Amino acid sequence: MSIKILSPEEIKKGVSEQQPALLFPNYNNLYSHRRERLEQLAQNHPFANYLTFIAGLVATQQIVLRENPLENMPELNAQQLAHQPLNCRTWLRDEHWLKLLSALLEKMAVNANEDLQATIEWLQKASNSELNQLADKLLNEEFSEVGSDKALFIWSALSIYWRQMANKIPHQSVLENGDNLTRCPVCNSAPTASVVHLGEQQGLRYLHCALCETEWNMVRAKCSNCDQMGKLSYFMLNDEFAAVRAETCDDCESYLKILFQEKAPEMDVMADDLASLFLDVEMEEKGYARSGLNPYLFADED
Repeated sequence: MSIKILSPEEIKKGVSEQQPALLFPNYNNLYSHRRERLEQLAQNHPFANYLTFIAGLVATQQIVLRENPLENMPELNAQQLAHQPLNCRTWLRDEHWLKLLSALLEKMAVNANEDLQATIEWLQKASNSELNQLADKLLNEEFSEVGSDKALFIWSALSIYWRQMANKIPHQSVLENGDNLTRCPVCNSAPTASVVHLGEQQGLRYLHCALCETEWNMVRAKCSNCDQMGKLSYFMLNDEFAAVRAETCDDCESYLKILFQEKAPEMDVMADDLASLFLDVEMEEKGYARSGLNPYLFADED
């Protein structure tokens, strides 16, 4: 991995000035901003009901995050911190994530319809062992092994858990080289999409992690899935200056959406990706496979 997270001791020694390799979302308003954006995007949208439902789930994530702080986390040394310190495939989860899931389910059950209530009740009755097995499958990207209805809630709780842990590690990093940046340098999860920023990171592309929601810088000349160069193209619906576009690679025949903040400064990567499903349909019809993951819309087992 070519982005190194610095330990407190290394930070004290000082680092050279450079564009930040990692960006960590605002811990206190991540979900509240997303809820507002989802509600905005839902207006006159063909999938307004689903966007509104997800806005409610996101609002619940914010409450659960605030009411259930992470009290204990193993202390990591410099070597453990350096590369993917919270690797989702090897991290030994404690029961805190189950506490988060329980709180999330309890609050979501209040206004759940019959189908949703059935899913919530199943998860509430499942043993910790069963829930951990389902979590393992999701984190290992065995998505077809977990029903999309269950995956939505399990990942929502896991994401809060990883966001809490990511908030506790040092937030300074250095870019060692430009290779091997297709996975999150913090937790080894796949990205949801990428975003070209405004402000201090003007024009730079950052991939947005689907789990811990850290963003990491990767040059735009490389495919975010296979690391190859030279066969990248951009597609968009209707407007050639659209805020959301699909970046395709003919080397690996995949695509990942790229969002341009200058076109919509209020955008949220998860929300705007979810609201642009028609672009996903267009890309699939062209024969490209999506390389990213939006945790608010898991594919069905079929």
